Amino acid sequence: MMTVPLMRKKIDKMKLFSIGLFVQVIGFVVLLGIAYLNLYSFTWWVLTIPGFLVFAGYGILNVMLTVFLSDSVDYGELKNGTREESVIFSMQTFTVKLASGIGVFVAGLATDIIGLETGNGEEFIEQTASTLNGLKLFMTVPSAIIIVIAFLVFKKFYKLDDKKMDEISNMLKNGEVKS
Repeated sequence: MMTVPLMRKKIDKMKLFSIGLFVQVIGFVVLLGIAYLNLYSFTWWVLTIPGFLVFAGYGILNVMLTVFLSDSVDYGELKNGTREESVIFSMQTFTVKLASGIGVFVAGLATDIIGLETGNGEEFIEQTASTLNGLKLFMTVPSAIIIVIAFLVFKKFYKLDDKKMDEISNMLKNGEVKS
C-alpha cells in the first residue's frame, strides 16, 4: 500500500487498478498450482509466494478504491453542486461489511458442501481426498472468477480516468458547478 503513491507517478490509475487485479488472479492461480502439485508438503514457505501476490494486489486495490471514491466525490460535486464525502465514504464501510458477511456465509456453505470435518478442536481429523480437492478449488477458483468479473464490470462502467478527472478538477476550480 505504501508503494502505490510511487507507482502512481509512472502508471495511470486505471492501469494500476488492472495490475492489482491481475496480480491477485496470478496469486490464486499459483496457489492452486502449488496445492495440486503438493509443493507445500516439502516446505511451508512456498505458500508465501501466492500469499504475497494475492495480498500485494489487494493492497493496491484498497488504495485505488479510495482514490476512485474521492474521484466520485468530485464528480458528484460537479453534477449536483454539493460534496457528499460522508455519504460516499460511509457507503464504502457498509459495502465492506456486507461483503465480509457474504464471504463468511459462502465459506460456511462451502465447508458444508465439501464435507469439511472440524471436530471439537482437540484432535486431528483426517480429511477425505474429495474434501481436500474441494478446499483447493473453493480457496482459489471462485475468488479468481469474481475478480475477473469485477474487472469487466469496472472497465465497462467506471469512466473517471486521469484525463477525465483533470477536466473535472479544472471545471471545479473554475466554478463550473451545477447549481
